[in-house]
Amino acid sequence: MTAPATILVARHADAEYETHHWADEGGSLTSTGREQARALGRRLAERAIAHAWTSTYARAVQTAEIAAAELGVGVTTREGLREFSVGSLAGSRAEDPFAETYQAWLDGDLDRRLPGGETGAELRRRMHHVLHEIAERHRGETVLAVSHGGLMRLTLPLILTCEPTDPPDRLGNCAVVELTADDHQWICTRWPPAKS
Repeated sequence: MTAPATILVARHADAEYETHHWADEGGSLTSTGREQARALGRRLAERAIAHAWTSTYARAVQTAEIAAAELGVGVTTREGLREFSVGSLAGSRAEDPFAETYQAWLDGDLDRRLPGGETGAELRRRMHHVLHEIAERHRGETVLAVSHGGLMRLTLPLILTCEPTDPPDRLGNCAVVELTADDHQWICTRWPPAKS
């Protein structure tokens, strides 16, 4: 039996966007977000973090780099940690054009496809794939993985062998879900309280 990996999956810090149109890329940390990222690094300082992994989106990369600087560790990007694509809804100014599809995913209809984008099942597979890679590379270590709230809320309970009993409706900026992964189980040891 190999030692389990501990993966601290954090949502990115507070960001502002260049446009009110929906798009995949974009988002730079606000001054509040930069302080949140520094606080995340300080909060994890006693955890002996071995490395930081992050989504390729700027708001996540900035979060990871700031936290990693506090921790004195390197940063690696992975596409699999990015938020779900807006697909053919890119350019829309609607308040939340994804709500119906996202709720269907949460209700178990993982075959539903966001127009021009991914299905819930595809999201689960890519998140599981990248977290499995991270776990394999960091047996017996603790690492940080910076991702996005929508992806985390949907996919993490689907990946886990032992999931939280009541995941929150939303995850706050820099909220951390703690997972342990070994050869047989993916266990959630901490799911933060719902965002108020």
